[in-house]
Amino acid sequence: MRAIVYTRTGDSSVLETVEREVTEPASGEIRVRVVVSGVNPTDWKARRGSNAAPEGTPSVPNQDGAGIVDAVGPDVTGFAVGDRVWLAISAWQRPASGTAQEHTVTPVERAFRLPDSVSFDEGASLGVPAVTAHRALTVDEDGPDRLAPGALQGRTVLVAGGAGAVGHAAIQLARWAGASVIATVSGADKAALAAAAGADHVVVYRDPDAGDQIRTLAPDGVDIVVEVAAGANAELDQAVTHPRSTIASYGNDGGAPMTIDFGRAIAQNLRYQFVLIYTMGADAWTAAGEAVTAAAADGALSIGDDAGLPVHRYALEQTAAAHDAVEGGIVGKVLIVVADD
Repeated sequence: MRAIVYTRTGDSSVLETVEREVTEPASGEIRVRVVVSGVNPTDWKARRGSNAAPEGTPSVPNQDGAGIVDAVGPDVTGFAVGDRVWLAISAWQRPASGTAQEHTVTPVERAFRLPDSVSFDEGASLGVPAVTAHRALTVDEDGPDRLAPGALQGRTVLVAGGAGAVGHAAIQLARWAGASVIATVSGADKAALAAAAGADHVVVYRDPDAGDQIRTLAPDGVDIVVEVAAGANAELDQAVTHPRSTIASYGNDGGAPMTIDFGRAIAQNLRYQFVLIYTMGADAWTAAGEAVTAAAADGALSIGDDAGLPVHRYALEQTAAAHDAVEGGIVGKVLIVVADD
């Protein structure tokens, strides 16, 4: 089978196309014929050396994907040959299980049924972004630990970076769960994307009165912040929250130091939650996978220009270019078409 591998870390030039043997799944594993592989920032960061396998170990990039089960390991229940599935963090601690290959073997807990109404492109776009968004939306002390229609009714969510993949998923999941959503973006073009995703209101965070705009929209403060730039937005986040609000941060884009006004934070009993889905625990993982699947089945996690997340497709042999596009900050979702569906 065709596969993309790298045996040393570095820029995208370390990626190469090779032929690999198709392996059999062991107990607790399934083998998936990959149709579409999704690319996320975590993928190029791993290739550059973050959580990379030891030098010389063949690693297959990309954590997320969608495809069809074509073999089931011993003692596996819940999946059968022919099932459509979406995959998330398939390559975590398993360098050979990335989705940039024609077949991948993955643990059953990293696979979820892909509803018939959901395309493989959409399935490959779920994974890291949607699971991260679900986690960020369910760590509030007074909120649900699993999303469903009505679960966030009456709540106001602020999504920073509403035009990004995680921000896009957070907007869609929050709206599906009944929340009112305010998104922040850098400018007019991205504001249009966040609005298309379903944000009720969009604020340009570069505006000097961005905090006042948010406070006008949510006079009592926002309940949950889904944060992509913890340092740069620390002051804004603390200014627009209320007692017992939660600021859930999954990134620190820009790398600015994070400064907390301790007196204000403690007076308001603010909750800061840092979100990394790889280590969030089995119960939260299962809840996220099941809720994301349900939202996708309801049509709440669509992609494309009309849904506010432009799609950029590459062939398997163009994986290096796909990585470069994500590393370069392309707006939208980058997908690698591995096979015909």
